[in-house]
Amino acid sequence: MNRVLLSAGLVLLLAGSFLAGAWVSHRPAHLASADGGGKVLYWVDPMHPSYTSDKPGIAPDCGMPLEPVYAAGAKGAAGAASQPPLPPGTVAVSPEQQQLIGVKVGQVERTGATQTLRLSGRVVPDELRTYVINATIDGWITGVGNNTTGSIVKKDEVLATFYSSEFLSAGQALIYALTSMDRSLGSSAANQAQRDQMQQFNVSLKQYRDALRNLGMGDAQIERMIKTRSYIENVDIASPGNGLVLTRNISPGQRFERGKELYRIADLSRIWVLVDTYGAESELLKPGASLKVTIPNRNHSFTGRVAKVPPQFDPGSRTLKVRLEVDNPKYLLRPDMFVDVELPSRMPEMLAIPAEALIDSGLKKTVFVERAPGSFEPREVETGRNSAGRVEIVSGLREGERIAVSGTFLLDSESRMKTAAAGIASTPHRDPVCGMYVDEAKAKAAGHTVARNGVTSYFCSDDCLKKFLKTPAAAGTAPMAKPGQGAGINAGHGMGHDGHATDRKP
Repeated sequence: MNRVLLSAGLVLLLAGSFLAGAWVSHRPAHLASADGGGKVLYWVDPMHPSYTSDKPGIAPDCGMPLEPVYAAGAKGAAGAASQPPLPPGTVAVSPEQQQLIGVKVGQVERTGATQTLRLSGRVVPDELRTYVINATIDGWITGVGNNTTGSIVKKDEVLATFYSSEFLSAGQALIYALTSMDRSLGSSAANQAQRDQMQQFNVSLKQYRDALRNLGMGDAQIERMIKTRSYIENVDIASPGNGLVLTRNISPGQRFERGKELYRIADLSRIWVLVDTYGAESELLKPGASLKVTIPNRNHSFTGRVAKVPPQFDPGSRTLKVRLEVDNPKYLLRPDMFVDVELPSRMPEMLAIPAEALIDSGLKKTVFVERAPGSFEPREVETGRNSAGRVEIVSGLREGERIAVSGTFLLDSESRMKTAAAGIASTPHRDPVCGMYVDEAKAKAAGHTVARNGVTSYFCSDDCLKKFLKTPAAAGTAPMAKPGQGAGINAGHGMGHDGHATDRKP
């Protein structure tokens, strides 16, 4: 019995608590506010006091909460606020939260010290020191030396031998001319006719030599034929210079046709390094400038000079490739090897921030500025040069301002959610009449824009637009200032960082 009574009592107690709470929450506003400043007479639009309502709600023009007007003339808590309006997306982070998510604050400074520009490069053969051996006639390979791709060969070293019937007629003609010349020289007396004949022999010998040379025979073999007075069937393929075998396209017994590439050899005593540069980095690499070239993880360094040829754009990597000319006497630098390039340079003085402080979405670049301790405002900036982990700020920030230099990804995520909650989908602009932040796209769609002196002003309603057109000087001499140039310091109404209306007296 006692248990039943106890249960019934608990049910009655809970029901009474619920009814009491409901009565408190639904009692008339003038009774609820009696303790806070008197009877509420009506509610007024904070942007346009001419609009009144007998009940709380949302202003139809700007979407801000209506403010109560009391019998004693006092305003509600919303009207008592005196803090300046903050742009949409402003994030409030406590010191504990900053430490938890790794937010660190730094100062915008001007820098111009000596910095080392570090870039990446790739080794390629010097085109002026690259030799291509092509087949000048049809034939087949009769012998191959010990050289392979990657072998170091010397000038006039025999790489392979081949046979072609096209050498037969030219070679026999040379031997016949040499035999005839020998018979003429064997006579005891030389008359004028013999001297003329000897001169003709010399002309013919030159023609036969040129014919063999054009077919692909080297001077060494031609001189051997002249010396021995015997025909050579297998023609040597000799290296035209010292270098590294880049390509070898032959094998024993292989038949080839005229024009086929047989060998490609590069002299690596002097090579090129193609350096990838981004943005304005290529402007620092002046023709003739000396740079340090090193092989990663190896204690070897070289000195390179920037070539006079202009940089070439690579659509694949979207970089400008600057050419360096580097001496490579020991062949330590090989084709397609990646190297590090360093250039000490004196950077001109510029307003710069750490690169990690910048959020680049591709459409705009944003920096979080500390408006007050723990309060970070997203501000759009324009950037310039990027070097040594710092980014030049062209506009949007002032020297000495404090910004978030780490943890910006989480700040940006929170800022995007707050901006969406405030109804801002595109670029926010401040109404020069009432100070409220409005969405650029919505203002354009509603026709609430005015262009004057090359500057476009955006308005939240027709009333603000008409007031600006009637008395622009009294309504606000100019639209919202650019970030970093006094934005948010004019007296008036605006949207707070939490998306609610705030009122500030001049």
